[in-house]
Amino acid sequence: MSDVVRVDIQDQVARVEINNPPVNATGQAVRQGLLDAVAQIGQAGAKAAIVYGAGRTFVAGGDISEFGKPPQLPHLPDVYQAIEDSSVPWIAAVHGTTLGGGFELAMACAFRLAQNGTRFGLPEVNLGLVPGAGGSQRLPRLIGVDAAIDLATTGKMIDAAKLQELGGLDGIFEGDPLEAGLAFAADLPARPTKVSARDIAPVDSDYFAQKHAEIKKRAKGQSSPLDNLKAIEWAATLPFAEGQPKERQLHLDLRDSAQSQALRHVFFAERAVTKPKAIEGGTPLEINTICVVGGGLMGAGIAFACLQAGYQVILIERDDDAAQAGQDRIAGLIEGGIKRGKISDEKAVKLRSALSASSDYAASASADLAIEAVFEDLAVKQPVFQSLAAHMRSDAILATNTSYLDPTQIFEGIDNPARFIGLHFFSPAHIMKLLEIVKLPTTSKDVLATGFDLGKRLRKVGVLSGICDGFIGNRILSAYRRQADYLLMDGCTPRQIDRAMRDFGMPMGPYELQDLTGLQIAWANRKRQAATRPADERYVRIGDLLCEAERFGQRSQKGWYQYEEGNRTPQDDPFVTDLIIEEAAQAGVTRRDFTDQEIVDRLMAVMINEGALIVEEGIAERDLDVDLVKIHGYGFPRWRGGPMHYGEQIGMDKVKQAMAEVVAQSPNSWRVAGRLS
Repeated sequence: MSDVVRVDIQDQVARVEINNPPVNATGQAVRQGLLDAVAQIGQAGAKAAIVYGAGRTFVAGGDISEFGKPPQLPHLPDVYQAIEDSSVPWIAAVHGTTLGGGFELAMACAFRLAQNGTRFGLPEVNLGLVPGAGGSQRLPRLIGVDAAIDLATTGKMIDAAKLQELGGLDGIFEGDPLEAGLAFAADLPARPTKVSARDIAPVDSDYFAQKHAEIKKRAKGQSSPLDNLKAIEWAATLPFAEGQPKERQLHLDLRDSAQSQALRHVFFAERAVTKPKAIEGGTPLEINTICVVGGGLMGAGIAFACLQAGYQVILIERDDDAAQAGQDRIAGLIEGGIKRGKISDEKAVKLRSALSASSDYAASASADLAIEAVFEDLAVKQPVFQSLAAHMRSDAILATNTSYLDPTQIFEGIDNPARFIGLHFFSPAHIMKLLEIVKLPTTSKDVLATGFDLGKRLRKVGVLSGICDGFIGNRILSAYRRQADYLLMDGCTPRQIDRAMRDFGMPMGPYELQDLTGLQIAWANRKRQAATRPADERYVRIGDLLCEAERFGQRSQKGWYQYEEGNRTPQDDPFVTDLIIEEAAQAGVTRRDFTDQEIVDRLMAVMINEGALIVEEGIAERDLDVDLVKIHGYGFPRWRGGPMHYGEQIGMDKVKQAMAEVVAQSPNSWRVAGRLS
């Protein structure tokens, strides 16, 4: 038999072990091994077969490395059909994660048993695909159309208890999967109707049209949720023998689609990003207690995230009232978690007991790591670290959460510079997945490795960045906003630019986003950069003028748009339109019309160009680092793969052309990356 599928038949019960670490993926060897097992077990006259996974999981999906290559025999649908059609009833005894091809395997078996806590799902949608081995056709026959649509179009997972409640399991067990399977086989029930032959309860005539409208709105341009809905509609309207080949063909067609290629790029990038060359040879240091300085929205979010990850947290604020306010803010986050069912009462007690707050820096003495989250000003940040250094161990790690400032200046005058690091969280820090891990010239490999280990424990995507103004994400954001302002001057309106970028897949356009976050943040950065801004660089002051008029965005009910009390819907404001036209006239600009595609092309060209410069300068090690920063920190559509992948996908010649148009429109304002010159 195959090395990855082992068959042992004792007392007429076959034990079929899948042992293909790390996740028992259904690669070619597994498929062939299972097909051979069907034949061997049938010839042996066994009365039952138990299929289970070795190691920490059952089968957690297909072998994604095979995608993009010609499919190899045997095909997975044929293997699973052979299992379902076998004269010997197969029992799936699963544990860990039973996803994609693993869930499809379980559905092809006559019986399904699951270890308590096992998670099930069809995550193909997250790779731009539909299931390829009958998952969309068997699942609605097993648990109903509603539940099948929910799983297949979202990629979310459910646990064994929920699957059993939906009718998808024959039993839940504790302990060893094989032992559970043997116990079940010892008193084997009558074989039920094959899942593929079961009836599906009829739905209303407009059911799928309504679902299509709901899912399209939620998908925001991603096509695979709608593809999965289509496949489930086939299950509801066609015999399995017709629906399954249609599902398989759609799966194969989608493998070559731009969205699937982009989503697979992100899948692999998220695994590669945690292993930059800069941490090779580094060993994470032990961190038990973390001191967070600053109890505002950012600091409270960081502290809450650290508490949830199991750390002891010491919060330090400027005075007792501020310390109490920060502690109350964290308590509010804990209460919110309880109300949403994310935190149990027992866990809440542990979180509260792991938190202390003080206005005295002496409280930081026991901390292994300190994270500063105070106002973005050198004059504020520097004294924080001087106070921390006076009380903490000389080898304790010191981290700044700065968004733009040079960390080397922040840590100036502090001993042992090997322990300095930047940990740039994104707000709200307990929700946003991105963590820019900023390496200083003096940062040791062990400290850098500790930053990545912390990110993993906080369930964040840690991305290495070198030092530049804004690091990776905010530097690209600044270039993106600057080009948007040039387009405003040259003929666009804020609404047209926002619409074009939302249609591209961004959750918000640049002006809607500024109104949401507040115009004063970017204004402060522009004032800070004024002293070093090249004299011949084109500068648009419209945003400055809005701030001078105290139009700071939604909170002041006026920014790039105007807002009604209690209503966040942006309304066009003649004040802004007139200001744009007036500024263009004063600058001698002849405004013209731009298509939405021209807007997208130019804004994307600038993002790609800035990303390329960041890689050329060594601020980021790889293009994939840039892609993940923009996806996880700034809402860049995952299904487009990030700006750098998108540029390669549409062709760098097209990006070069768009960048040339950008430069022609705003001479002396752009440095062009080598690959775009």
